[in-house]
Amino acid sequence: MYQNILVPVDGSATANLGLDEAVKLARLTSGRIRLVHVIDELSMMVGLEWGAAMPLNALQQLRDGGQAILEAATSRVRKQGVEVDTVLIDNLSSRVADQVLRQAAEWPAELIVLGTHGRRGLPRLLMGSDAEQIIRLATMPVLMVRGAAKS
Repeated sequence: MYQNILVPVDGSATANLGLDEAVKLARLTSGRIRLVHVIDELSMMVGLEWGAAMPLNALQQLRDGGQAILEAATSRVRKQGVEVDTVLIDNLSSRVADQVLRQAAEWPAELIVLGTHGRRGLPRLLMGSDAEQIIRLATMPVLMVRGAAKS
């Protein structure tokens, strides 16, 4: 039961809640975790004005930041005695959700665990939801862990 647990991480508190839940499951099942961080160059490019250029080192900075996020999450998992590995994905061609699902299929993951902000209404419409896309398209179970409610 759930030997291969895939956990997308972005360094946020919400993602860490998902990671903590995945660690609990992995400890119960003697499973292992694969951490995935997707470098989303597309969202960075969307913010640029037409004709503007990205700084030459911007992609390397994104990669370095992604690696730091993976290292912090790896440390968090190893402290709990769970086997863990990592994948850093450059994303120039598709949605983050597509990259996560591709990794889940290739590994193969038996469960995807991720944190969600639980946005509704206009914020969800404007920002989209990678979590929602993962739920809709995943061929394996997905466990969503809701972030803390804003007061």
